[in-house]
Amino acid sequence: MAHRPRFAAAIAAVSLLALGAGGHVAAQDADSAQKPASAATLRYFEETTASLPWNDKEDFDLATRGFVAGIPGSEITKPDGKRIRDLKELDIFKGKRPDTVNPSLWRNAQLLSQSGLFKVTDRVYQVRGIELANLTVVLGKTGYIVIDTLTTVESAKAAMDLVRAKLGDKPVMGVIYTHSHIDHFGGAAGVISPEEAAARKVPIVAPGGFLKEAISENVIAGPAMSRRAIYAFGHLIGTGPKADISDGIGPAFNRLGNATGAVHMLPPTHEVTKTGETMTIDGVDLEFQYMPDTEAPAEMAIFMPQLRVLDMAENANSSLHNILTLRGAQVRDAKAWADDLTKSIALYGDRTDTLITSHFWPHWGNAKILDYLGAHRDMYKYLHDQSVRMMNEGMTGEEIAENLKLPKPLADRWFNQGYYGTLSHDAKAVYQRYLGWYDGNPANLNPLPPEAVATKYVEAMGGPEAVLALGQKAVAAGDYRWASELLSRLVFAQPDNHAAKLALADSLEQQGYQATSSMWRNAFLTGAKELREGVKTGGFDSVAGAIPAMPLSDILDLLAVRLVPERALAAPMAFDLVLDGVAEHVEIRNGVLIHQPIGKASAQKLELTRAQLIAAITKKPQESALPADTAQRLSAFLALVEAPKGTFGLVTPKP
Repeated sequence: MAHRPRFAAAIAAVSLLALGAGGHVAAQDADSAQKPASAATLRYFEETTASLPWNDKEDFDLATRGFVAGIPGSEITKPDGKRIRDLKELDIFKGKRPDTVNPSLWRNAQLLSQSGLFKVTDRVYQVRGIELANLTVVLGKTGYIVIDTLTTVESAKAAMDLVRAKLGDKPVMGVIYTHSHIDHFGGAAGVISPEEAAARKVPIVAPGGFLKEAISENVIAGPAMSRRAIYAFGHLIGTGPKADISDGIGPAFNRLGNATGAVHMLPPTHEVTKTGETMTIDGVDLEFQYMPDTEAPAEMAIFMPQLRVLDMAENANSSLHNILTLRGAQVRDAKAWADDLTKSIALYGDRTDTLITSHFWPHWGNAKILDYLGAHRDMYKYLHDQSVRMMNEGMTGEEIAENLKLPKPLADRWFNQGYYGTLSHDAKAVYQRYLGWYDGNPANLNPLPPEAVATKYVEAMGGPEAVLALGQKAVAAGDYRWASELLSRLVFAQPDNHAAKLALADSLEQQGYQATSSMWRNAFLTGAKELREGVKTGGFDSVAGAIPAMPLSDILDLLAVRLVPERALAAPMAFDLVLDGVAEHVEIRNGVLIHQPIGKASAQKLELTRAQLIAAITKKPQESALPADTAQRLSAFLALVEAPKGTFGLVTPKP
């Protein structure tokens, strides 16, 4: 267990660092500049948002209720003084909505810009609006119980400094992680130091499978997921009227030029594995609902019966969530999500006066809470059931996404709007969970790859000039989806066609402005930016920072997916790899790496310290020279693997 907390911290840090990996060359002409919102986009806003319940202002009261104080100086910095958060960026939402932002998304961003310490009840407080998630503090008999710890150590420390300044200098008596995503555990060492937690035996509570899921999601597919996350979270575009305006479930902050905060997760001392489990921390009774495979693979709700407070983690946010994230992940179970919300209502509904979540603002009053949970549950149930109904009628994922609409009683609720997930990509995720990528049409069973099919499409449509003209005509007409379809084919057929890139960028940009979903907005605008300014490529290993603390079996799993088959076929081998006393039998055969734990190493062994293996994998100098035979065998083994080359094209062909 000794290496696990560093491993999880490293994974989280890698995720943050990877999001700053891209770079751009300067724009070369006026056509490369960002454009204003078009007349078609302004019409789109009028047509799609006019029916929303704009007179319902309740969320503004909920989001500001109980405000105590903001972060002093409105900045969060590292110990060396480098800024990681400038909360003054949120002042933009005091002004008029720009034409380049969807009115509904602007409202979402205004609400999420409320930043500081808020009183929820007499013994429950939250720090909101300083990072993506909320930090919740429960007052026990002698100190604080902290639920979720933000992403970074610096932000968590700033939150706790504010709590102590306003509520008293008390010790942390317990830490609870509601689920296995970085924005809920990464700042743990800013809440309490590992040394203090160990010395005082402070309970660190998490849902069953937390540690495994916290360290596994971003490792095997880490490079691809990190690259896609750059698009989804807008890390290359900054913030502002023509950039990232909200992260949908939390405020967006300008990452460009800001330091990356530290990440340090404390490993759980107890994992909750069943609904109904109870415990008491510092005089506060806690009941848990185990909710795996919902918003996260490891997740739980928390009920505090003495306080009549229910914490629904991230399963009842004030937005439609993702059934499949745009960055990529395992498809979530929309049915289990809805069913678990039904169980929550049955278990805690008549006992709850206050509801909190890991994002957004609280809800008060039993009747209001039951209405909120019920309507939100119905939305996920409708999404699942109707997607499956259409699927069973023969519709493909794309057809379901185009036709699925929430009924008015659900569509008119602000908390069911798609600021993070969307009905469109969630419906496709439901289809994918049941039927996978193949739509059943044999014509789509073995299609040509993107560049090859793009070349044939362009030729069939009369050549590059004809396709460009059609695409530009579609942009001028405000038919941006069709324009993107045409122009993307041309860009993939002719990657150096500058005019095609600029026209495609214009079509993507307007779709970004139109988007209600923050994730869609960021993806469209990032794609437009890279088309106009280029994609920086280079040697960047998005999980290299995680390797130093990974268990040996996980290191070998990572090397297995980096094995170059041609090299492996030419150099089969078998040996026992011993790392600080832990042994795994490794075999390279038939172009694959097979490994399994063994009790005792054989004579054919490669014995190393962790530092020696990590230095070799990450191509760093050894602290001292290895024995010649050891160095030769290690070099021969690692010569069979190759780290990802770096940033790759998404809106343009792979380099």
